[in-house]
Amino acid sequence: MNLIDTHAHINDNSFDPDREQIIQDAVAAGLCAIINVGTNLASSKESIELSEAYKNIWAAVGLHPHDASTLNEKNWKEFVKLTGHEKVVAVGEVGLDYYRMLSPKDDQQMVFRRFIGLAQEKSLPVIIHSRDASEDTLQILGEEKPQAGVLHAFSGDMDLLKAGLDLGLYISITGTVTFKKSRVAPLVNFIPLNRLLLETDCPYLTPDPYRGKRNQPAFVRFVAEKVAEILGLAVEEVIEINRVNACRLFGLGK
Repeated sequence: MNLIDTHAHINDNSFDPDREQIIQDAVAAGLCAIINVGTNLASSKESIELSEAYKNIWAAVGLHPHDASTLNEKNWKEFVKLTGHEKVVAVGEVGLDYYRMLSPKDDQQMVFRRFIGLAQEKSLPVIIHSRDASEDTLQILGEEKPQAGVLHAFSGDMDLLKAGLDLGLYISITGTVTFKKSRVAPLVNFIPLNRLLLETDCPYLTPDPYRGKRNQPAFVRFVAEKVAEILGLAVEEVIEINRVNACRLFGLGK
């Protein structure tokens, strides 16, 4: 099987007791690739270390908006250097998060713009985090014009979906699509098949039937199954759509 989890955080300390087993479970579940995504300098380095240790893991390097205020010239140079690693396939996750406001808006916006510029310089796609910040996210994306990217863990409305698609972005669906009162499920039919991606965002956003427990890459199959149900497709078709799109966006297999 060709399952791909396009966004995971298996470097998270919740996986410290059984990380090796979790990766083995992913392979047993049919995963051929996992993109492990950094949220700060330390986790970006950890993502690269995982990618070096496992041939089916790739890395993304970025600074989550919660930590935007931590950026300085010293660690910026380190981020730039990390993006040159052969198994780094994206810049991210980066973006805006006005829900918790753990960094000021100005800092978040400056860092977002700066990392989009880095992605352009390195010819890498951007993994975009946007929460309660759709208007500013779209404005910055429209001005900075990343060459490629994905709205990760999509939780927006139809307006954000249409605007993201108009900007040429991919739309990534998580386990929230399996929830009974999912706001994302009704929008899945409006995502062009060549822009659809699947992810776990583990250890977060665990799909039914394991909601409330720690998420893991193997559970991306539950996302695929629900999306297939919504679209009226065989789950194998959705898995292949995700594989083709992930390989196209992130350059996997090159």
